[in-house]
Amino acid sequence: MKQRRLMNEINVVPYIDVMLVLLVIFMVTAPMPPAGSVNLPSVGKSAQPPTAPLEVIVKADASLALRDRASDSAEKTITRTELATYIKQLQIKNPQQPVLIAGDKDVKYEAVLNVMDELQRQQVEKIGLLVQPGR
Repeated sequence: MKQRRLMNEINVVPYIDVMLVLLVIFMVTAPMPPAGSVNLPSVGKSAQPPTAPLEVIVKADASLALRDRASDSAEKTITRTELATYIKQLQIKNPQQPVLIAGDKDVKYEAVLNVMDELQRQQVEKIGLLVQPGR
């Protein structure tokens, strides 16, 4: 009598069939992401050049100066009490004009923050800090 040999191979065809069925089920039931919409700017808005900012300069001795880049005027020395009212008067003409605070690198950070805090208390909008890029 012939001796039978044991078969050591696994039949993978049923497993492949099950995996294909599961793949189809997951593809059908998976939620489709909604198509995104992009709001592009119109030509009229992008053609307007940005407004030149007002520049508040905090010097090393904590004194203040103001420069209006829109009119290319020279620096004007100003006190802390006059600063907010003068900026508000300038922003009546152009309410979208930003205010940049340029602090000397040797001035205490607290002096720059005090200027920013005073402008925010007087409801001056669009306040930023002016920095010089590293070399």
